Amino acid sequence: MRRRLNFLGFAVCVALLGYAWYVQAVLHLEPCPLCIFQRVGVAAAGVLFLLAGLHDPRRWGAPVYGALLLIAALATMAVAARHLWIQHLPEGSVPACGATLSYMLEIFPLADVIRKVLSGSGECARITWSLFGLSMPGWVLLAGVGLGSLGAAANFLVPPRPTAATH
Repeated sequence: MRRRLNFLGFAVCVALLGYAWYVQAVLHLEPCPLCIFQRVGVAAAGVLFLLAGLHDPRRWGAPVYGALLLIAALATMAVAARHLWIQHLPEGSVPACGATLSYMLEIFPLADVIRKVLSGSGECARITWSLFGLSMPGWVLLAGVGLGSLGAAANFLVPPRPTAATH
């Protein structure tokens, strides 16, 4: 059961990233830097789910995967929450649009880029897509809650499958 749940988490991450690609490539909505950071968090969770599914840990490995998945999900949720906060700032209080993420990565040290991106800018405040009244970072926040819950359930709560020696 644990293996199946981890592979399910991987599939959900692939679907989320696939939809993000669709929105960018087909609907022509360019992601802001905070959107890209959220994608990185979902991708990290996807890699962890895949590794946990392939490894299928039994004892101490499962809680390690569970903890790492919770960290990835919480980081994704934190960036999405920050993005939502920036989207709901009053007009005039959002910083002006800045340089692109690729340009900042070329010019600044990584720590400075992260600091600048998390401070937000004008392009992060624009809501260009919504579904049922929730913007993209709102859905990513909910997805992060779901991924974190799935990772925790699969790796903390589901008992390991019995080995041949225990029969």
